[in-house]
Amino acid sequence: MHDLLPDATPAWQTLEAAWRALMAAYAYDEIRMPLVEKTELFIRTIGEVTDIVEKEMYTFEDRNGDSLSLRPEGTASCVRACIEGGLLHNQEQRLWYGGPMFRHERPQKGRYRQFHQFGVEAFGFAGPDIEAEMILMTARLWRRLGLQDVLELQLNSLGSAVARSDYREKLVAYLLAHHAQLDEDSLRRLHSNPLRILDSKNPALQSLIEGAPRLGDHLDHEAREHFDQLCALLEAAGVRYRINPRLVRGLDYYQKTVFEWVTTRLGAQGTVCAGGRYDGLVEQLGGRPTPAAGFALGIERLLALVLEQGSVADHGAPHAYLVMVGAAAERHGLLLAERLRDQLPVLRLRVHCGGGGFKNQLKRADRCGAALALVLGEDELRDGKTAIKYLREERPQLALAQDELLRHLTAWLDTANVK
Repeated sequence: MHDLLPDATPAWQTLEAAWRALMAAYAYDEIRMPLVEKTELFIRTIGEVTDIVEKEMYTFEDRNGDSLSLRPEGTASCVRACIEGGLLHNQEQRLWYGGPMFRHERPQKGRYRQFHQFGVEAFGFAGPDIEAEMILMTARLWRRLGLQDVLELQLNSLGSAVARSDYREKLVAYLLAHHAQLDEDSLRRLHSNPLRILDSKNPALQSLIEGAPRLGDHLDHEAREHFDQLCALLEAAGVRYRINPRLVRGLDYYQKTVFEWVTTRLGAQGTVCAGGRYDGLVEQLGGRPTPAAGFALGIERLLALVLEQGSVADHGAPHAYLVMVGAAAERHGLLLAERLRDQLPVLRLRVHCGGGGFKNQLKRADRCGAALALVLGEDELRDGKTAIKYLREERPQLALAQDELLRHLTAWLDTANVK
């Protein structure tokens, strides 16, 4: 787990603002769930024989002896909240959330034990159009962030629960015939969750996995038609994709469509965004049968890509630093700063505090990255003006009255394209 220090938060804020604008453009509503849930919720939804439940969850007993877990992902919590909140019966919901998740796994680039996700869940939509919308939504975000050329969309269909059960029997028979080649994890999953073996990253298993029966060859008619319609919608929208028959996702609740946006820029863990359809999950948690689909994206991984591309500007530095020399200037300066904030809400203005001489204050203004120094001293107070000193440009210093100062700062902000 790690801190986000002030030099890192501007990039996070830019990404968060882009995400909020995207959600507004698609008219999705925000939902916020607690960080701690009953452990049973995740065992029932994610699957007891998964890496998350077996190895990665932070689980503890509270004072009442109840088993609780820090949430490792958001979908289960969102479904639980929607059922308890009465949001699903005869209703359609398009929801989003964001925040920290927790998994005890080996830290690596873009992956920490406290990590952050944005997630989207939609309930009450049975057709492939909602999945197409979600994929188009993410594609729009990649364009907004300048990442459209470094992310690849991979698709697969897991079919219906019945078709997957039939396929599972064939897969187990194949794997049993090659029992001696399986590693310890695969042997443990062989009868409990054999599809997860297809997702193994063990290089020694890749040839065995490549020769396994393909789930796509065993899809039922409905799932095949659903998947074909999704592909047609994406092609009509100009979204490129690759069908990956080994894509199964690490959570048990998925069926029919699954998808991932992946990159080669982050090493072995290249998945930035992943999701799919999970029509049976609401009923599994005690709700009425409800079609559902969703996805989540890892903020740390996405941000690593964005920073590598240089497509996030640093918005953390103040626009202006108010330098005040003398007690009278300090009294007047605080009032001036408040008036400027009232009249120019987008202006990032830092006021000097703690005393000190003119040169010392200018050094602080320069160190904090401000573009302008607004100077109030005895001469400025006497003349009813404020001096402007440019710290990043070769421009002459100005001395402006209050109205002129406001107009000048407004024009400067427009030129700097500040929003």
